Amino acid sequence: MVAPAGPADPARLSAGVEVLRGWGLEVDLLPGTTGRHERLTYLAAEDAVRAKAFRAAWLDPSYAAVFCARGGYGAQRMLPYLDLAELTLAAPKLLVGFSDITALHEVFNAAGIVTVHGPMAAAIHQLRVPRTADRLRRLLFEPDTVTDLLAPAGAATVVGGRASGRLLGGNVALLVASLGTPTCAPPTDAVVVLEDVGEDAYRLDRLLTHLLRAGWFDGVAGIVLGDFTEADDADLATAVQLERLAPLGVPMVHRAAIGHADLNLAVPLGAPVTLDADAATLTPDGPPLS
Repeated sequence: MVAPAGPADPARLSAGVEVLRGWGLEVDLLPGTTGRHERLTYLAAEDAVRAKAFRAAWLDPSYAAVFCARGGYGAQRMLPYLDLAELTLAAPKLLVGFSDITALHEVFNAAGIVTVHGPMAAAIHQLRVPRTADRLRRLLFEPDTVTDLLAPAGAATVVGGRASGRLLGGNVALLVASLGTPTCAPPTDAVVVLEDVGEDAYRLDRLLTHLLRAGWFDGVAGIVLGDFTEADDADLATAVQLERLAPLGVPMVHRAAIGHADLNLAVPLGAPVTLDADAATLTPDGPPLS
């Protein structure tokens, strides 16, 4: 367990760790996981400390996975303190997290490594939802049983058609924030999943417009829109998503249960998938965590 970004509430983290231990996992909390930066209290620790813990976890062959305690903000600040080539060339393991962890997913997915966009340990409000916990557990332990990444919640068709490619994406604000940086990896022949939290409609418009103007969607074959929670006006936020992205004409669904809502279905970023937007299904093309 590491904290690459914000500090985790100790009680929530402890409850999440107990869920993971209940699945038979042995969980080690690395230095800084339960800490807080002395001055910048929205960070779990100094950038170099968080980076050192992440590197130690990723390179330790005794660990099968690296779970993130929570998101928040800070993963991008940590990247300059990491030798990204060293990490991506090491024996791969599972990385689990979402939201601000998009900054790390982008790095590993660009290197061909599959990661898990799913609930973090301190997101106990999600892990206490049976369908959320069951999806993450099955994806980790029984990946072949996950045959539709949008089930059981379902989604709604926006633009019909089929598209295949690697599943990429994550948090919209983090994807925008990586533009122009060394770790920016615009998708090519990909199905992208997008989600965000706390972005009012006009800010979401600005973020999507930025990605569009930057050409980020030029290589996108299909789009899965997840949850955009805590917006000022949910209907207006939905209208923005459709007005900005439907004209791309690629197969697209929305209202997928992926993101910050209590029901957060874990998905394998970097894995090959097929989106059938007419049937509103997202099918792994092979074992999702091969």
